[in-house]
Amino acid sequence: MSPNDGPLREPLEFADTDGLLRDDVRRLGAMVGEMLAEQVSAEFLARVEQVRRTAIARREQGAPLEALAATLREAPLAEAEALVRAFAAYFGATNLAERVHRIRRRRDYQRMGDAPQPGGLEAVLRDLRDAGVGLEELQAMLARTCLEPVFTAHPTEAVRRALLLKEKTIVERLVADIDRGRTPPERRADDARIRQSLTTTWQTNEAPPQKPSVGDEVEHIGYYLANVLYRVLPVFYEAFGDAVEAVYGTRVALPAVLRFGTWVGGDMDGNPNVGAATIRDALAAQRALALSCYLADLRALGDILTQSRSRSGHAPAIDARTEANRALLPADAVHARPRLADMPYRQLLWTMRARLQATQAGGAAAYPDAAAFIDDLQLIDDSLAAHRGGHAGRFAVQRVLRRARTFGFHMAALDLRQDSAAHDEALAALEADPDWAERPLPSRVARLHALIGGAPVAMPEAGGAGSALEVFRTVHALRGALGEHAFGPYIISMSRNAADALAVLALARVAGCVEGDEVPLDVAPLFETVDDLQAAPSVMRALFEDPVYRRHLDARGGRQVVMLGYSDSAKDGGIFASRWSLQRAQVDLLALAREAGVSIVFFHGRGGSVSRGGGKTERAIIAAPRGSVEGRLRVTEQGEVIHRKYGIRALALRNLEQMAGAVLRASLRPRPPEPREDAWRALAAELAGVSRAHYRAMVHEHPDFPAYFRAATPIDVIERLHIGSRPSRRRDGGIANLRAIPWVFAWSQNRSGLTGWYGVGTALRHGIDAHGLEAMAGMARDWPFFAAMIDDVEMLMAKSDLAIFERYSQLAGPLHAAFFPQVAAEFARTREAILAIKARDELLADDYRLRLSIRLRNPYVDPISLLQVDLLQRWRAGDRGDEAVLRALVSTVNGIAAGIQNTG
Repeated sequence: MSPNDGPLREPLEFADTDGLLRDDVRRLGAMVGEMLAEQVSAEFLARVEQVRRTAIARREQGAPLEALAATLREAPLAEAEALVRAFAAYFGATNLAERVHRIRRRRDYQRMGDAPQPGGLEAVLRDLRDAGVGLEELQAMLARTCLEPVFTAHPTEAVRRALLLKEKTIVERLVADIDRGRTPPERRADDARIRQSLTTTWQTNEAPPQKPSVGDEVEHIGYYLANVLYRVLPVFYEAFGDAVEAVYGTRVALPAVLRFGTWVGGDMDGNPNVGAATIRDALAAQRALALSCYLADLRALGDILTQSRSRSGHAPAIDARTEANRALLPADAVHARPRLADMPYRQLLWTMRARLQATQAGGAAAYPDAAAFIDDLQLIDDSLAAHRGGHAGRFAVQRVLRRARTFGFHMAALDLRQDSAAHDEALAALEADPDWAERPLPSRVARLHALIGGAPVAMPEAGGAGSALEVFRTVHALRGALGEHAFGPYIISMSRNAADALAVLALARVAGCVEGDEVPLDVAPLFETVDDLQAAPSVMRALFEDPVYRRHLDARGGRQVVMLGYSDSAKDGGIFASRWSLQRAQVDLLALAREAGVSIVFFHGRGGSVSRGGGKTERAIIAAPRGSVEGRLRVTEQGEVIHRKYGIRALALRNLEQMAGAVLRASLRPRPPEPREDAWRALAAELAGVSRAHYRAMVHEHPDFPAYFRAATPIDVIERLHIGSRPSRRRDGGIANLRAIPWVFAWSQNRSGLTGWYGVGTALRHGIDAHGLEAMAGMARDWPFFAAMIDDVEMLMAKSDLAIFERYSQLAGPLHAAFFPQVAAEFARTREAILAIKARDELLADDYRLRLSIRLRNPYVDPISLLQVDLLQRWRAGDRGDEAVLRALVSTVNGIAAGIQNTG
C-alpha cells in the first residue's frame, strides 16, 4: 500500500535476523494491493488503506475505537464483504511470509553450523549426551518409542483443497528466493506465479456452498497425509540418523518411531453421518491413496535402477521374484519389453507395479497385504547392498521402504469413537430391556461378563442394535484385509464406570469381532469433564481388578490406552481446573498402573486453542508428570492446527523433530525430583478449586448466561457454517450439550478469548493474597506445569481485545450491564496477576516474535471484527433471514479465524 500523510506509528522493529521476513511481508503486501486495485478498483484500495490507517491510529496512537467503527458502520453489504476479504488477503500473506521465514531460520542454523537449532534433534541429543545418556541407552529407548499424531475432523478454519494448492505455489516461489539468489528474470517469473495465485484465490469462494460430507473430510486429511507427511517421513529419519551420528559419532539403524492416526470416518460420537459405511469408505479411500503413492514411487525407482546385467551384479532372487510375480499376472498384464531384458531391477519393478494395479482393482494378482509388497522392496534393497548399490539407488529404495513400513496399505490407523450412551441403547435392544442403563452397576457388569463369555442375547436381530453391531462386523472384516494396524483404539466418550468399557467387549463379541477368542481392539475410556477426570482412577481400578477385562488387557500386551479430554473439561470447569485435573489424573493413573502391573498410554485429546489444550506441544510434553511419556506420545491434531503444522513440508518436518526431541528428553532425562512439588500440587489444587467455582458461577450457574452467550458471540453464525460434517451439539440442551469446539470458537471470534482465562485471575489473586507473591512466582519460574499454563494464558490474553469485545457484549442489550463488568474485571485481574508473577510491565515481554506477529495482524483483524458486529446487528434485526448478510458474516468468521489463529 502507498503511504499517506506520514507515519501513524513507530516503524515496526524487526530483529537483524528477520530483515528478509520484513521484505517478504512488504513484497506480498504490495502484490495484494495491486491485485485489489485490479480486481475491484483503485478507489476500493484507497478505502482499504483509509480503514487500515484508522485501525493503526487506534492501536498505536490511542485513537478511540469509535473512530474506526464509524468508518465501517452501515457499509454497503458488497463493500463490507469485499473489505473483509481484502483484509483477510493481507494477513493471509503475512501468515505465509512468517511460515517461510521459519524455514529460513532453520536453514540459517544449518548453514552456520556453530550450534544446532534449539528444540531440534541434534540439540536435544547433545543435551542428553551431556546428561549422561549413552548410545545404548538411547537405542533402548528408541526401540519402544512411538509418536502418533492423530488427525481429527474438527475444522474451525477449513481451507479448500484448491486454495491449499495456491498457498503451496506462493510458498514454493518464496522458498525459491529464500536467500535472494534468484536472477531478475527468475524473480519476475516468481512474481507472476504469486500474482496468479493471489488473484485466483480472490476469485474463489473460501468455503464450498454445501456442508462437507465425511468423504470430503477424508479427502481433506488425505491431502496432508499424501502430499506432506508421505514425502517428509523418510527425511525425518535421515535427519534423525544425521543427528545421532553428529552427537555419538556412529551411524545406527533407526527403528520405526513414527506413525499416524485419524478419526475421520470413525468418529461416531454425536454424528449420525458416521458408521460402518463411512468406516469402510474411509479406509478404502486411504488404501487407494497409499497405492497411488507407491505406484508413483515405483515409476521413479524405475528411472533410477537402470543397472544392466553386464555392468552390475544382482541377487538371483531378483530374477526369481520377477518370474514369480509374472506368473501371478494375466498373460497380457506384463508385456515383454526386449529392451529391458538386461535390466533386472526395472523388470521386477514392472511386475510390482502390475501387482499394485491389480491390488487397486481387486485382481487375482493383488498383493495379499503390505508385508508382501515390503518383501519385494526389501529384496531389491538387499541386492543393492550386496552389489555396490549404496550410491546407485539404494537411498531411493530405502525411502520407499520407510514409507511402506509406516503407511502400509491403510495410510493411517482409523480410530473409532462412540458415546457410552449409544452402547447402552444397543445393549438395551439386544437384551430386550429398556431399563438396561438404569440397572445397578453390579448387575450390568455380571451380565456383560456373561455376554463376553459367549452367552446369547435375548434379541440378536434387534433393530436398535443393528448399526452398532455392523460397526464391529466391519472392523473384523477390514482387519483381515488391511492388517492389524488399520485400526487404532476404540474410544468411549463419557466413560463413567467399568461397565462402559465392558460394553464394548460385549458388543464386539456378539457381532463376532473376535480373533483367537479375544476382541482385537484396544478399548480406551475417554475422561472429559473435571468430575470424570477426578473419578478416572476409581474407574480404571475397577477395570484392572475385573478378571474378564484383565484377560482382555493381557491379550493386548498389558497395555491400556486412556484418553484425556482437554476440551470438555475446560468448558466444564475453566482452564485452570481443567489443566490441574488432567495433571492430577495422570499422576494418579500412573501410580495405579504401576501397582496393577499395567503399561498405560495417555492419548491427549488436544484442540487448537489454549482453551482446548493447544499451545506448544513440546513444552506440554516436558511439563507432563514424570513417567507419563516413557517414549510414547499419542495426540490429536485438530482444526487450523493441522494446516499450520503440516501445511508446508519443511515445517511439518520441524514439528515432528520437536515432538520427537521432547519425547526423548522427557523419557530419558525427566526433570529431577523437586522437594517443593508436593506443596505446589497442594497449592495448585486449592487454586483450581477457586478458579472452577468462579468460572462455574457465571458460565453454568447464572440462569441468564446462556442467553448472553448467544447474543454476545456469533454462535448463531457458527452453527450455520459449512465446515464440518458433525452437528455442533451432542444432543439438544444448553451450554452443557454444546460441543467444546463451537463454544471456544465463538468466544475467540468476539475477541474476548474468555474460555482461556476466565477464573484464572481470581485464582491467582487468591494465591498471591493467601500465600505471597514469591510463592506464586517460584511456581511459575520452577514448575513446568504451572509455567506452561501461565504462558498459554498470557498468550491468549495478548490476542484478546476487551474494547472490541465490549461491542459484541452490547449486542446482548440489558444483559450487557449484567455480565460485561464482571468479565472485564476478571480480565484485568488476570492480566495484573500474571504481570506481577512474571515481574513484567507488558504481556509477552519475553516473546518478541509473537508480539510482532500480533502487531502485524491487528490492523487487519480489528476492522473485520467491527464489521462482524455491524453485520450481526443487521442479520438479527431481519430475524436471521437475509442469506446475503449471512454470506458476508461467514466471510468475517473465516477472516477472524485466520487472523488470530489458535481459534478452536
